[in-house]
Amino acid sequence: MADVVANIAKGRILHYAGLPAASDGLVAIPLEAAGLPTDDVLQDYDTVAELLAGPANEQTSMGRVALTGVVVSVNDTANTASFDANDLSWSLATGTPTGKLVIAYDPDTTAGTDAALIPLTYHDFAVTPDGTDIVARVHTDGISVDSNA
Repeated sequence: MADVVANIAKGRILHYAGLPAASDGLVAIPLEAAGLPTDDVLQDYDTVAELLAGPANEQTSMGRVALTGVVVSVNDTANTASFDANDLSWSLATGTPTGKLVIAYDPDTTAGTDAALIPLTYHDFAVTPDGTDIVARVHTDGISVDSNA
């Protein structure tokens, strides 16, 4: 498995990362390792509700984390564009092992539902929560596990 972009988000990730609406945001949702579909299947889901209605299960013990400090950067010299955010952390994380972390766009953080959340990217996120803190670093090149200590 690898990091993949959801089909519905291809070409639109930076638009969503720019948080174009008044009360929108990005959220990280950990998915359980058990029952996790292939990357080819994951990228076909158009909403988080569709994703969770399929074989994928949300790792609810850890919970969702809102991305903060989201910044979109355009580099005209390198002809690239990317987005970055603050690190994600789960304090005293417990529950089942995770396999992926999905970053989703929430168009309305005040009253949104999973049917409105748009999956943007899926990242390998294989951690076994053991009651310690888990931190994921968000960089312009993706998400990596920083610590599980």
